[in-house]
Amino acid sequence: MSAVQPVSDPYPLPRHIGIIMDGNGRWAEARGLPRTVGHRKGIEAVRTIVQAAPDLGIPYLTLYGFSLENWSRPILEINELMGLLRHYLRSELAELHKNGVKLRTIGNLSRLPEDIRALVHNAEVTTQGNSRLNLTIALSYGGRQEIVMAAQRLAKAVEDGQLSPDAINEAAVEAALSTADLPDPDLIIRTSGEKRISNFLLWQSAYAEMVFVDTLWPEFGREELKAAIREYQQRERRYGSYNTPQ
Repeated sequence: MSAVQPVSDPYPLPRHIGIIMDGNGRWAEARGLPRTVGHRKGIEAVRTIVQAAPDLGIPYLTLYGFSLENWSRPILEINELMGLLRHYLRSELAELHKNGVKLRTIGNLSRLPEDIRALVHNAEVTTQGNSRLNLTIALSYGGRQEIVMAAQRLAKAVEDGQLSPDAINEAAVEAALSTADLPDPDLIIRTSGEKRISNFLLWQSAYAEMVFVDTLWPEFGREELKAAIREYQQRERRYGSYNTPQ
C-alpha cells in the first residue's frame, strides 16, 4: 500500500511519532461510565492508529501505554489495565504480524505479571522480522528511570575497565538507552488537552516537535493523526540553531 502524504511535498513526514495516550478516564466519566470502559475504548484507538501510521508513511510509532507512576492508581484500575494488555497481546498479535508490524516494549517489565511478560516476549519474537511499522509500547516506563539505568550501565562498564570515563559522551548515553536502535522521535503528540510530557522519552525528545490536542484518546483517530502531522509539517525545525538544518 502506498504512503499517503497528509500535506503535499516538499513538506517532510515525521519518521518517528511518539504518542502520550491520555483521556480514557475523562472520556468515560463524561458519559457517566466507569473509567475502565474508557480504557477499553482506548484499545480501539490504539488499533486505529497502529493501522493508520504505516498507511500515512510513518515507519516508527511509540505509544506510552503504562507509566511507572501509573502503579499508584487504585488496584482495581491497575488490574483492569493489565487485563486489557493481556487481551491486546492475545487478540491483536496475528493481525499485527499479518500487517508487517514489529512489536517491541521498553520499560521495567519486571513489575508486570509473569504471564504478561511471557505474552510480550512471544509477541516480540513472532514479529521481530517485520518492517512495515516499528511499534514500541512503553510499559511500566519512566524517562528519568531510563536515564538512570543508562548511567548505571555506563558506570559498570567503567568499573569493569571496558570504558574510559572520557569516552562517555552523548553517543555513549544513547547507546545505553533502551531505544538505542530507534531514531529519536520527530513528533510527540499528547491527547486530552494536557500540555506536559509526563516523563516520556525525556532524552530522546530533546528536539522533537510537540503537538498537544484537546481530543481525548478514545476519540483520536486517523483524521486527528493526519492533522497532527500537518501541524508538524508546517513547523521549521531548528535543532537549537538559527538556521534550519539541511
